[in-house]
Amino acid sequence: MKNVTPDFELVDDDLPPRKSFDSEPRLRRLRALAWFLDRAFALGKTRRFGVEPLIGLIPAVGDWIGGIFSLYILYEAARLGISWRVLARMALNILLEVVVGTIPIAGDIFDFIWQANMRNVQLVETHFSTSLKSRPVGGIVLPLIIAAALLLFSAFALGIALGVWLWHLLS
Repeated sequence: MKNVTPDFELVDDDLPPRKSFDSEPRLRRLRALAWFLDRAFALGKTRRFGVEPLIGLIPAVGDWIGGIFSLYILYEAARLGISWRVLARMALNILLEVVVGTIPIAGDIFDFIWQANMRNVQLVETHFSTSLKSRPVGGIVLPLIIAAALLLFSAFALGIALGVWLWHLLS
């Protein structure tokens, strides 16, 4: 049986080398989730994709569902003590993927290429240190709920706007 060890390396020579995840189980879970969402399946020898672009094919709610999984990675990064600046960058990656993902066909192609979850795990790897102080859940829940609401509202508003535009275009 072929060994199916996930390949997590992003193709970006400007990024620093990956730090070891062996000491923190949450980091290993984030990596596994990002791999499942963005890189679980091979397409030829060089491209990989995960279940998130497939979930995004579900009309109206697919990109929202993918956004919720992505927000979990953001939540865990916040609990690990990653800086608010890096968390904001991660949130922008998610927002971009969800909003652009609502565009039929082009958005699905963008999801396939962008892979926000792998980018966000790379950010966590780059900025994680065992000296970071973990944050309690209480201080994270409210900002995460606000971020999720903004994410879902943005995707919903864009979806409605695109639907109205297409309706007028076709009628």
